[in-house]
Amino acid sequence: MSDTTHLDASANAAGTPDYARYHVVPARHRARTAGTVLAVVLIGVVLQSVLGNPRWEWSVFAQWFFAEPVLEGLGRTLVLTALGAAFGFALAVPIALARLSRSPLLAALAWAFVWLFRSIPPIVLLLLLNNLGYLYETVWIGVPFTHLTLLQAPTADLIGPFFAAVLGLTLNHAAFAAEAIRGGILSVDQGQREAAAALGLPHARQAWRIVLPQAMRAVLPTAFNDVIGLAKGTSVVYILAMPDLFYTVQIIYHRNLEVIPLLMVATIWYLVILTVLSAIQVHIERHYARGATREQPARSRVGNWLAIGAAPGVRVVRSVGAALGKLRGGAGDTAHAAAESGAESGAESGWAQQRVGGRVGIHNVSRSFGALKVLDNLSLTVPSGSVTVILGQSGSGKSTLLRTINHLESVDDGFIDIDGELVGYRREGRTLYELKEAEILKRRAEVGMVFQSFNLFPHLSVLDNVIEAPLAAGVPREVATAQARALLARVGLADKADAWPRQLSGGQQQRVAIARALALKPKVLLFDEPTSALDPELVNEVLDVIRQLARSGTTLVIVTHEIGFAREVADTVVFMDGGRVVESGPPAQVLGNPAHTRTREFLSKVL
Repeated sequence: MSDTTHLDASANAAGTPDYARYHVVPARHRARTAGTVLAVVLIGVVLQSVLGNPRWEWSVFAQWFFAEPVLEGLGRTLVLTALGAAFGFALAVPIALARLSRSPLLAALAWAFVWLFRSIPPIVLLLLLNNLGYLYETVWIGVPFTHLTLLQAPTADLIGPFFAAVLGLTLNHAAFAAEAIRGGILSVDQGQREAAAALGLPHARQAWRIVLPQAMRAVLPTAFNDVIGLAKGTSVVYILAMPDLFYTVQIIYHRNLEVIPLLMVATIWYLVILTVLSAIQVHIERHYARGATREQPARSRVGNWLAIGAAPGVRVVRSVGAALGKLRGGAGDTAHAAAESGAESGAESGWAQQRVGGRVGIHNVSRSFGALKVLDNLSLTVPSGSVTVILGQSGSGKSTLLRTINHLESVDDGFIDIDGELVGYRREGRTLYELKEAEILKRRAEVGMVFQSFNLFPHLSVLDNVIEAPLAAGVPREVATAQARALLARVGLADKADAWPRQLSGGQQQRVAIARALALKPKVLLFDEPTSALDPELVNEVLDVIRQLARSGTTLVIVTHEIGFAREVADTVVFMDGGRVVESGPPAQVLGNPAHTRTREFLSKVL
């Protein structure tokens, strides 16, 4: 009889199968069970062998485990580990950044440091440092090539065994840790750096707030391996006659000849140290794993206290955010309806007012990547407050043109200005001098950008993503938070402020990216194929937000393949091919009756 017959026979009087009568039996894994039994047997054998063998002399072990000399040696080991790790990581960070520097000389010096101190065995390094007085009788610190002296003293007085041990462990640890940190930095997606640069974040803030927190996920396992190796490696200081844990144990068993019990004393203490370090590693990894999963972490007591204390401010922020819903024109969900309830107070908000966008002038711009010319003597004017949609096949230069407007890509020839102010350059006569990065970042804040792949900062909450750029620009946190909540309400995500980006759908992430780009009130807003990474049913929720922005007065430049959307919102449609503007004009003209053969060929394939 078939399974189907059995199922039919279990149907109740109404003819519906009674599924509650079925009992699910998990599959049995006999190999897994056998492995578990074998593991238990092995553990038992080891315990019986260690605890049941009188030659281990556990009574002697117990006598010396908490002995004062042993504890003093343990303390010295902990101090050396802590100092070596702290100073080593402090030195490793600039070494790693120097390894990534665009300065060939600086990068080469950093590489030489790593090469040298990873090559020298720690025991040799300690002996060299301890005997440094043989090479240099005095230590002199002052201004090089002058007679100005800040410190001068005999080397033997300054570099004793303890100083030599700390310095040697620091240099050795820094060389290994620098490579771990460099690897972590390289693991951070390039889009994160571009998003931070597009927001105008200063380089130091990009490093400490965006890059390093994400790099820590890759750095931590290797870094803690290095710290654990350092804790065990402190045993080499015995060569300097320093009574650390291992050297103390050696002294004791050389006197009483109880070698095995004393070695077990050292072994167990090292196990305790490394267990504590492993526990610390787990705790720190959990901290830096924020936003890495879709699970919302439990709020701490401090978080609850902050939430209670912030409640009055949140009510004010929500009222401001609700007022901004008027801009959406009744978009249809509950968040929109709530946002419309405060129209009167919203009239006073800067975001509720029509704004004047910037005029973009692109003058004979060319850009090449090696032999490939991506932009070829391209000129275009984008009027203030207009919506310009750029169309073209892949590789036609659309995204590169967009990235040159905010100077994420430099140009080889020509220049771009916004309201007459050059982007990335200052002009003296007919010569353009590229600005330093700090000045470019300030000007870039006037040009918001929304990326194809969102590029939200995954380790920051939705709210923190939106307020990051205003905080870097000096906006008070309370004001930045109020404006951010208002923006999130404007894009229909007021209830997602405390969520992590990974907890949002693609459409929601792109709307957060739009709110983040708007947070600095840019004159121009660039969209690089904002819907290409979305499922078809998520496209409309992003396009709806862009439609609202098109009515706000901000100058929009949009690269997209959504022809129907371009026909609806664009003031000007530009068709590019081979790095040039082939045709531009009103949507009815370019999309309805294109003049150029290449435009007609493209539209025939996408319509």
